[in-house]
Amino acid sequence: MTDVAFHFGAPNKLNYACRLLRKAVGSGAKVLVVADAAVLHRLDSDLWATSPTDFVAHCWNTADILMQQRSPVVLANQVVQVPVQPNVLVNLADEMPDGFEKFERVIEVVGTDGADRDLARVRWRQYAERGYKILRHDLTLRGAG
Repeated sequence: MTDVAFHFGAPNKLNYACRLLRKAVGSGAKVLVVADAAVLHRLDSDLWATSPTDFVAHCWNTADILMQQRSPVVLANQVVQVPVQPNVLVNLADEMPDGFEKFERVIEVVGTDGADRDLARVRWRQYAERGYKILRHDLTLRGAG
């Protein structure tokens, strides 16, 4: 069964996502990031703007097959088939992504904004109603963000 984790309290979701992706890729994970187009474009820019030592190789799901196979991170508007099935799904979208159960692990990144937290609570209930045990990480207690 897919492991589901919510990372609550990220003051800047995209900065946190960049660090999370760097850590995941460093541990050998293949990651699919799902969000709306505007968020993905900002994340793409942020990933390109990191220092060379912190760079996370990534591509869009519209890239050619060879590029997707070689990229540890693929960006998409929804869960899609990619040439090498990622084992981690990072959700930056407002809704629970269809097809999340194909992944070993789902990470939901939640900001400090009230509306974002409310949408996360809806997703939490949706996972729980399907029988998924959820791990909660409170970033405000860790000083992360």
